[in-house]
Amino acid sequence: MTQPLPRSLRERIGHALAFEVIAMLICAPALAWLMDKPLLHLGLLTATFSAVAMLWNMLFNDWFDRVQRRLGFERGFWVRVCHALLFEGGLVVMLVPLAAWWLSIDLLEALLLDIGLILFFLPYTLAFNWIYDVLRARWLARREAQAAAASCRGA
Repeated sequence: MTQPLPRSLRERIGHALAFEVIAMLICAPALAWLMDKPLLHLGLLTATFSAVAMLWNMLFNDWFDRVQRRLGFERGFWVRVCHALLFEGGLVVMLVPLAAWWLSIDLLEALLLDIGLILFFLPYTLAFNWIYDVLRARWLARREAQAAAASCRGA
């Protein structure tokens, strides 16, 4: 079983930024339209959500990688589903109170809003991370092949 190479802090930041920027470009206009609120108001909320989520993304994925290395499991479909559920569950705990305060709504309304966001983010998280892992594996394989070719030329 092949274990993923540890990710550097730089890579984790890039991963989190890509995830959040793409999500913001989708969510801010969609929420502004659905809630009939100004794009700037919802844009600032999604940017704040993204900042919280980005930090959580880096911390959670570092923890998940450590658990994977310790337990030695592969990231098949069901592990990815569990990854997405655990990640989004942590965000619910952090973001529902923030949404209630920002939008001047009660916690139940904020929870319902968050459930709507989860319906978007669960498949988005699953797909983004799967695509990222596939592209990362290809990049690492290409880098390894280039290194091997360079060492053959140098030998």
